[in-house]
Amino acid sequence: MKALLVGADRLGNIPSTLNQFGINEYIHWSGRKKGMRNYEIPEDVKMVIVFYDFIEHGLTENVKEKAKKLSIPCIFSRRACSDLACRLDNCKECKEFCKYAKSEVKH
Repeated sequence: MKALLVGADRLGNIPSTLNQFGINEYIHWSGRKKGMRNYEIPEDVKMVIVFYDFIEHGLTENVKEKAKKLSIPCIFSRRACSDLACRLDNCKECKEFCKYAKSEVKH
């Protein structure tokens, strides 16, 4: 499954946490520039993850609205593996996508 990660200049260990939830591909937008408000969410993205402690505020609202229009789950997390894992684990919509992604990997 592919996710869009918005925010954070560096991801650190975030990709390994994503892999644990079946998210093995991602697109990363740092979220620091106003021009990113004009970016469109790619069609093959199944989930949006916003790291709210490292993002331009207007982009947060913009990404949230775009994800809602496309019916894509959008979660908000600090840029910390523990917080991200907790948010993914507690998100009902994310569990469905992650379950689907994990079953895709097994076959």
